[in-house]
Amino acid sequence: MNGKLLLATLALTLTTGLHAAGDEHHHHHGHSHGEAAPAKLQLNAGKQWATDAPLRQTMNEINQAMGKALPLIHGNRFNDGDYQALATTVSQKVAYAVENCKLDAKADAMLHLVIADLLAGAEAMEGKAGKPRHDGAVQVMQALKSYGKYFRHPGWKVAQG
Repeated sequence: MNGKLLLATLALTLTTGLHAAGDEHHHHHGHSHGEAAPAKLQLNAGKQWATDAPLRQTMNEINQAMGKALPLIHGNRFNDGDYQALATTVSQKVAYAVENCKLDAKADAMLHLVIADLLAGAEAMEGKAGKPRHDGAVQVMQALKSYGKYFRHPGWKVAQG
C-alpha cells in the first residue's frame, strides 16, 4: 500500500469531514455556492446514490470485519491491539476504495462524508482521538449505517453484534 497516498487521502478526508462538520461560516475560496462541499448526507433527489463494485467490495469487507469484532467488543474482550488491527483494516479498505472507486461527482461528495466518519472512527480506535477506542468502533458502525441508508448496495445489512 502506498503510505503517502493513504496519508494524503486521510488528510484530505479529515479536512473535508472537519469542514463539513465544522462551523457555519461561509468560505468562498473561488467556489460558487453550487460547488460547496455538502455539510451532511442527503439522498439523490429522494433516491440512494449509485455505487460501483470496488466500493461495494470495500464496504462489505469493513462490515464483515466489524461483524467479527462486535461480539468481542460488547463482551469487553477487545484489547488495544485488537482495536489497532481493526483500525488498520478500516484504513486500508478505505484507501482501496478511494483509489479504485469511480462515482459521479455528487455521489463521490456524499461518499466522502461516509469516508470521513470511517477514518475518524479508525483514528479513535488507534487511540489517537482523545476518546475511548470503543467510541471509534461506534463511529465506524454509524458510518456503515449511513452508507446503507444513502447508497444503493443490493443486499446490504449492517453487521450486528
